[in-house]
Amino acid sequence: MSTVRVLGLGDNIVDRFVDRGIEYPGGNAVNVAVFARKLGAEAAYLGVFGDDEHGRFVRDAIEDCGVETSRSSVRPGPNGLTEIETVDGERRFLGWNQGGVTISDPLVLGEDDVRYAAGFDLIHSSAYSGVIAELPKLARTRSLRSYDFSSESEYRTAEYLDRVGPWIDLALVSLGSLARAETWAELRRVASHGPSLVLGTQGAGGAVLFDGAAYYYSDAEPVPGPFVDTMGCGDAYVSAFMVELLRSGWRRNARPGGAALHRSMRRAAQFAAWQCTVDGAFGHGRPIDGAADVAGAMIRSAGDAG
Repeated sequence: MSTVRVLGLGDNIVDRFVDRGIEYPGGNAVNVAVFARKLGAEAAYLGVFGDDEHGRFVRDAIEDCGVETSRSSVRPGPNGLTEIETVDGERRFLGWNQGGVTISDPLVLGEDDVRYAAGFDLIHSSAYSGVIAELPKLARTRSLRSYDFSSESEYRTAEYLDRVGPWIDLALVSLGSLARAETWAELRRVASHGPSLVLGTQGAGGAVLFDGAAYYYSDAEPVPGPFVDTMGCGDAYVSAFMVELLRSGWRRNARPGGAALHRSMRRAAQFAAWQCTVDGAFGHGRPIDGAADVAGAMIRSAGDAG
């Protein structure tokens, strides 16, 4: 069986847990690349880092996990940074610096970048990556493309879906505690904008997949050890789902069958449950220092001003 290759494209960030006094590397595109590597795939990350200490911190952590970053760039300005606290194991976001250089000076794919991306089986990005304008360039490749729309309604308007949907194969959405009929309707609505697969995660409620013809379900698995928090659990689920489905033969010209979809969702649920025992998204935490305190104060000031 050939090795699966996954590229995370776009966002990276530092997650500061103010209640713990610890900050961790993260970001949706980064997490998917790191989790894919943990699952045995070859993985790389392509994005932009700030030229500050936070940017160096995230990049070093990614590379320490065996994820290549050689085509990523360093831009003048701050790296992405968000402040979080945990309440009963659930994350509560307190503020962020709008993604830093990932959004203020976003990635632009050149021809060499597109050729590089074409060497991967799957390219994953997200609503926080600032790469919507680059998605049509990737349509020239044979790589599958996935996109995480997260949970915010602003990323699932008809206009937003029209800009992204035609260029992706798999849409990922966080659905919270939507009732079954509402879940079905939302998955169908997203699918009508282009992606052939739409996967909705619902935390402890499990996940639902729509393939354009039928719905597939997976329950959440019990956590196999001491529960830490839910940081990265959704990203872990989608990473394991995609890697397992790729191993089952999923390609742009090979629609996955029901058995492969069920198997991939079960594997994803197991990996997401394990993720609940991990500090941060993938460890590599460090104590918040004075510079980070200043950055956090800037985040809170920006939030107060808004």
